[in-house]
Amino acid sequence: MEPVILIKPGASKWDIRQKVWDYIEEKNLANFPRPVHNRIPNFKGAFTACAKVSELQVFTHTAEVKVDPDKPLEGARLAVLQAQKTLLVPTPRLRTGLFNKITPPQGANKEQLRICSSSQGVKDFSVPVGLDAKVKVDLVVVGSVAVSEKGFRIGKGEGFADMEYGMMASMGAVNESTVVVSIVHDCQVLDIPEELMDSHDLSVDYILTPTRLIKTNCQLPKPQGIIWTKLDTEKLERIPILKKLRALEEQAGKDVTLGAVPVAAEPGLQMGQPRGQTRRRPRQNTRQDPEGESKQERRVESEQKTRQRPARVRKESRGDGAGGKEGEISERGRGRRGGNMKERGTEEGGGEGSQRKLPLSVTTVYLGGIPAGLRVSELKTALREREAGPLRLTWQGAQHRAFLDYSDPQAAEQALEALQGLNLNGHSLQAELAKSQRGGRRSGQSNRRPRQATAPKTKTAPDTKSDGDDEMSEQ
Repeated sequence: MEPVILIKPGASKWDIRQKVWDYIEEKNLANFPRPVHNRIPNFKGAFTACAKVSELQVFTHTAEVKVDPDKPLEGARLAVLQAQKTLLVPTPRLRTGLFNKITPPQGANKEQLRICSSSQGVKDFSVPVGLDAKVKVDLVVVGSVAVSEKGFRIGKGEGFADMEYGMMASMGAVNESTVVVSIVHDCQVLDIPEELMDSHDLSVDYILTPTRLIKTNCQLPKPQGIIWTKLDTEKLERIPILKKLRALEEQAGKDVTLGAVPVAAEPGLQMGQPRGQTRRRPRQNTRQDPEGESKQERRVESEQKTRQRPARVRKESRGDGAGGKEGEISERGRGRRGGNMKERGTEEGGGEGSQRKLPLSVTTVYLGGIPAGLRVSELKTALREREAGPLRLTWQGAQHRAFLDYSDPQAAEQALEALQGLNLNGHSLQAELAKSQRGGRRSGQSNRRPRQATAPKTKTAPDTKSDGDDEMSEQ
């Protein structure tokens, strides 16, 4: 079957990703969340493709299956639970560990199993699995942005699937007999040049699409462990379980020498920085591929993301004790980035010529369970990493909560999806629509913005920060 997406000679991984994302958006081949850029696409027909996993011979004989937490793989997770097999799901972004084992309620019905297979299931029905656990995974199911019939795979560029497999290899959870399956739309199967594949890249043995089951007979070896020289100290700080694994391997006498920290990390990697804009501070809020994407590819990603981001705005408001009264906002000038902003209760004003209003109606997400001692900057970083940056953040740390305002219900739903399973400082945070969106209204807070001419200016309470968060509203 001829690929519908053709790759030009010399294309990079990021060229291929962009082409696939653009094609899926142009042809309207995806469900929520949209747009699919910088995601594993939740393609239409995903459940049909996922159902094919039970047709694989290895599925019949396997006892433990690891399935990535991506939305299009929800049907595969459900199939594993319905077959009463052990389902392992990676901890989101590996913040608190490697695996979560999903444990459905005793005698769970199909609807309960469906919930367990969703992102909510990872939060409510899972227990962590440590590096020292005796786990034998016979089948691994991963999402992809692109795959080839030869078994070459390209993810979304963060390297987590590759790193997770390397960690499983290090702990003896996978071996040469472990089967790797990727589930994608038919259009995501294309010709990937072999020269783009690196030693840390995970290849696949089977590809499942809504219309096809492809055996790749791939001859490329899979990762045999973590390649420590492709990581640096910053990566270990962001993913603590890597530090634990490195200590174990060092005790075993293995070479765990790290690579050098980049002298000047590529700015705008996550946000997509336009040309000619002032650089934000390096080594802060900059996400690097865990196993070494090239700087040139990162620049391509940065330039491509620019076209997909809304204008950055900065709030010019005061918040009362309930985070309620909103005032004006002003558009952020091109020269200064939000990366060096300090926490503060109020935002300083901008010139009258730059002022404009937020949408008349916003959709608010409640974020509860915020642990004592957590800084608002740490929450902002977590929101940016999950691409859930709001138009405005109202911080009520003393009450262990925050309110996130989004432009419309769809943006809020995308944020809710991204924030499921959020864990900060060992505490699980609760994300849900605020009462104002669920038929009630939280005290002192309206989800409609007042008129600019009548916006009251009240003094901000010490424990409340109402912040337009220009870092998270991306340009």
